[in-house]
Amino acid sequence: MRVGQHAFERLVADALDGLPDTILRMLDNVAVVVADVPTIHQRQRVQLADDEVLFGLYEGIPLTERTSGYGAVLPDKVTIFQRAIEAQCDSEAQLVAEVRHTVVHELAHHLGISDERLIEIGFEGDPYDADGSGR
Repeated sequence: MRVGQHAFERLVADALDGLPDTILRMLDNVAVVVADVPTIHQRQRVQLADDEVLFGLYEGIPLTERTSGYGAVLPDKVTIFQRAIEAQCDSEAQLVAEVRHTVVHELAHHLGISDERLIEIGFEGDPYDADGSGR
């Protein structure tokens, strides 16, 4: 399902706005941006094969790894890849759910939560639950 750039950015903003205040207060020096597709550098950095897709990417120093010397650095960056997400979704409900899931997943990395831990806590299940509200 394809939408315009502005509409997709609105979905990302809505996903951020829907986060609990306790999580929002924990987001420190991180920017969330939208891109159509990953750059060659981003694909190489995560060793993404040609046939693999990437919905989102966190680039930075997780809060759990920051030391007292952390400062005067550019913000961490979460990039949400519009074309990959759109290609996976057949409906508006799926698109909303996948954007929300991807935003939360990448911000979890900013907070220091690994992919392995996300799986352990059951976050990496079926992206489209029965009521269409997402993972």
